[in-house]
Amino acid sequence: MIRRARLVAVVALVACGAIAVISSTQTWLTVVLDDGAAHALDVPGAAAIPVLAPLGLAVLALGGALSIVGPVLRYVFGALSVAIAVILGSLTGAIVFAHPVGAVASTVTEATGITGAAAVAELVSAITPTPWPVLTLATTVVLAGAGVFTLATAHRWRGSGRRYRTDEARAAAPATSRPHDAIDSWDDLSRGEDPTDRPLD
Repeated sequence: MIRRARLVAVVALVACGAIAVISSTQTWLTVVLDDGAAHALDVPGAAAIPVLAPLGLAVLALGGALSIVGPVLRYVFGALSVAIAVILGSLTGAIVFAHPVGAVASTVTEATGITGAAAVAELVSAITPTPWPVLTLATTVVLAGAGVFTLATAHRWRGSGRRYRTDEARAAAPATSRPHDAIDSWDDLSRGEDPTDRPLD
């Protein structure tokens, strides 16, 4: 399990970030206005929680970067994942359990032109949630678990930098007896070396 810990953490973060971004585009709440015509408005996740999409993208970035970073940044990214989970969890939990008018205020104001918390509250007659807030709340729990898992196992992860050390390995390898050709010259230039300094073969 420890050998796959990095993969588990990366997949969990990427999945949670993707769900958060997708959720921000879906309808979270349906609000009915008491304006004589009983208008119903759909409130997307991005309107209910404006930071949902940005934080979802941040989690996606953390998941991608976690696959290549060193030991110190693993702990930083794990802590950031837990912090984002706490923020999103508290905001989403308020919508799931309380259905606050503030979550639909921007959508109502955009549709009616009415501003002010009290005026919007008087206009709203009902707020009905969809499954998306509950799904997002569950996602924040998984995200927090992934962050804690990262913090607990990061010190045992196998290093990922070996593929980035090919130049050093090539430089340390003993010289072969084959002639120095044009490809070798390009390799020298890519490492910042002057191929003309080599002795003639």
